[in-house]
Amino acid sequence: MAETDPIALALQALAFVLADQPRAERLLALTGLTAGELRARAGEPALLAAVLGFLESHEPDLIAAAEALGVTPPALVAARQTLERA
Repeated sequence: MAETDPIALALQALAFVLADQPRAERLLALTGLTAGELRARAGEPALLAAVLGFLESHEPDLIAAAEALGVTPPALVAARQTLERA
């Protein structure tokens, strides 16, 4: 069964992003975060929402993440929306 908790799903998405060096470097470049800041703030809803937003901004990444995590792209979008309200 696919994960439905927004925080857990976003943490899995973060792991997906970080598993690919070019994608991870693009995340850091676009967010302005350092690797240390990312580690320190990985549990914050705002940062997790930003990670999901990063995936949403490039549809191939969103689709690949959804497939890797066993969820639909709209589930990732819904998780971001929930985290933004947290």
